[in-house]
Amino acid sequence: MERFFKRKSKSELVESSPAKSQKKNESSPNQTTEVNSENLPSDPGLRNQILSYHPNVRDQVRRAYLQKGPCQPRGHNFPYKNFGAKQRRFNPGWFSEFPTWLEYSIEKDAAFCLCCYLFKPDIGEQSGGESFIGVGFSNWKKKDRLQIHVGGPNSTHNKAWRSCEVLLNQKQHIETILSKHSNQDRIDYRTRLGASVGVSRILLQQGLPFRGHDESENSTNQGNFLAFLRWLCRFNDDIKAVTLKNAPENMKLTSPDIQKDISSAISTEIINAIIRDIGDSLFAILVDESCDMSSKEQMAIVLRYVDKGKVIERFVGIVHVTDTKSSSLKLAVDDFFSRHGLSISRLRGQGYDGASNMRGEFSGLKTLILNENDSAFYVHCFAHQLQLALVAVAKKHSEIADLFTMVSNVVNVVGASAKRRDMLREKHADAIFEALNNNELLSGQGLNQETNLKRSSDTRWSSHYNCLISLENMFPSVIDVLKIVRTDGSGYEQKFEAKVLLTFMQSFSFIFGLHLMKRILGITNDLSQALQKKDQDIVNAMDLVKICKGRLQSMRDNGWDSLLDQVSFFCGKYHIEIPKMDDIFSSGGRPKRKAQPITNLHHYHVDLFVDVIDIQLRELNDRFNEKNTELLLCMACLSPSNSFSAFDKAKLMRLAQFYPSDFSEHDLKLLEEQLENYIWDVSSNDEFIELKGITDLAQKMVETKKDQIYPLVYLLLTLALILPVATASVERVFSAMNIVKNRLRNRMGDLWMNDCLVAYIEKDIFNSIDDEVVMQRFQNMKTRRGQL
Repeated sequence: MERFFKRKSKSELVESSPAKSQKKNESSPNQTTEVNSENLPSDPGLRNQILSYHPNVRDQVRRAYLQKGPCQPRGHNFPYKNFGAKQRRFNPGWFSEFPTWLEYSIEKDAAFCLCCYLFKPDIGEQSGGESFIGVGFSNWKKKDRLQIHVGGPNSTHNKAWRSCEVLLNQKQHIETILSKHSNQDRIDYRTRLGASVGVSRILLQQGLPFRGHDESENSTNQGNFLAFLRWLCRFNDDIKAVTLKNAPENMKLTSPDIQKDISSAISTEIINAIIRDIGDSLFAILVDESCDMSSKEQMAIVLRYVDKGKVIERFVGIVHVTDTKSSSLKLAVDDFFSRHGLSISRLRGQGYDGASNMRGEFSGLKTLILNENDSAFYVHCFAHQLQLALVAVAKKHSEIADLFTMVSNVVNVVGASAKRRDMLREKHADAIFEALNNNELLSGQGLNQETNLKRSSDTRWSSHYNCLISLENMFPSVIDVLKIVRTDGSGYEQKFEAKVLLTFMQSFSFIFGLHLMKRILGITNDLSQALQKKDQDIVNAMDLVKICKGRLQSMRDNGWDSLLDQVSFFCGKYHIEIPKMDDIFSSGGRPKRKAQPITNLHHYHVDLFVDVIDIQLRELNDRFNEKNTELLLCMACLSPSNSFSAFDKAKLMRLAQFYPSDFSEHDLKLLEEQLENYIWDVSSNDEFIELKGITDLAQKMVETKKDQIYPLVYLLLTLALILPVATASVERVFSAMNIVKNRLRNRMGDLWMNDCLVAYIEKDIFNSIDDEVVMQRFQNMKTRRGQL
């Protein structure tokens, strides 16, 4: 045959393809035989034509889109268009009438047909031409065109839909017919796949690696996946009979590709369950970034919403961002929303970590989102507000800045080597043993455990507080280690640094600053821990901040004497010289010209104690801008504490005006009367007397079905609960990322890591997903050799 028909080369095939009209420097789907299904655009207005893909990957693209389902952003605020004297828009109710194929493009404000996009033959203007494929349908006054597009049994649309069904029905594929699988083969394949899914479930839930260094048959380090599967075979003869050595060579279902496909199917089902749970509800987004073990920037996304009065935060994915520009972050968020059928118009809150090195870019992201949706209010992370206000702002005072610098140097010197850390632990153990013998410490379970100096970090909550506490508790042991370094250090520089630290640490100024900042940070430590709860609400968070400010003010007015007594006792215990408070203060340096001499009492009480507290009180007051403050004060009126004493109808009406897309002029009039009935009802109802926060109030309203009686009031409660309080959930994602992608697994790909993280973090949803659902999705992802 080849004597008459010469075989074409690959280059000739590419030149003769439809892509030959494109420029050589342009990328085209037709120029590659590999497609990442996760990168396929979900918005039908942004897709490439199906014929532009290489023939070898078209079915893969079709499967990916059929797995995702039609793009149906039900909660989107569909824009109006002028049709003569009337304004019309896309009706989201049409999704329910045509659930399997109708799609909507937010980008083009037009309707599309999924099955026709995937399989419509090139036959000109039949079946609406390009109206439901390339251009899109946007004549909203003619709904009958949708039914006309469907047509009769032999219409182009119905033929395309049958092609979609055939693609997902493996029994009708020619490979399946030729392979002639028996019923026993199908049973064996299901057993084998079920075992692989079960093992994957265990490994994903525990965050364990799948593969070993050598997965050959005689290897002793095949990895966890094969080890668990082999262990499973020991206790189940049915599984043992069809897996591993007893499985066909080309259908063992243990390869790395199979493991990744199973994990992807599990992750997809978890995300789909979360998106279904959100539905058309309002939600907020929490975003933060961090580097993974391979130094790649990863952006984690968490959604916060309210379901039956309960606040829920769900991790929905981690995205690799090539750069940290606000425009790039916005594109990543838009792509995620598009892939999962979410609409930015339903966004009612944004939460970012202000301590992040991307705070400038997140500020830009906040602005870009607000430009599209002015109801997506931004609230700075409360826990980071407390830490930043009480640590970073305190460093504006020169003596406090010197304190934290020296503390950091002490931790670095004492913890410079394992030898010194062991020496510190031994010294501290000896000190505790001596104190126990002298009855200076209590003994008991959990007391006096082995510890070490804590290291502080500007991005870790409570780390500065823990660092100061550990330094105070181990003070004599640290001094002993520094003395050893001063004598036996390896070089002059090391000895000199130890000498400087010893001099500074054994001064009254250091001890005073240590106890001052320990007490100030102790005021907010419990508050910071409380703010890390997932169900924390904005009203309670405001109360916690008020408590913080009140305690700081009380410390300023009445805390000087007790602090001075505590510092004096500590200095006397460790033989540190205490200056006389009536003497003239000397800083030890060159005195300033014409500076009035001050006493030690004035310096430590006014210039240090009062000044540091005043700086932090001012910063806490300035952290909330005027609009956010008004918004939060209005939300505080929803609090049920003290028999709804904070209720203020005028402020709640003002709160509703902050959300014009949720409260129309007509709704505002209804809300005014509804608030009157609501407060009469709940304030006289015994079931609402003991409530402590708006979270309890929302759940009680759902329980008593008053959310149906006062729907607008419940909407106000929902909006208040949606606003994010802290980014604790995102911080937990990065903690999990360090477990899933560790030093030994630093080559893990982004998609593989995302699938593992979703399954590892959202375990409660994972546990609710049946293995059969996972197996069906796995089977439909690709053309498989076996049949279920």
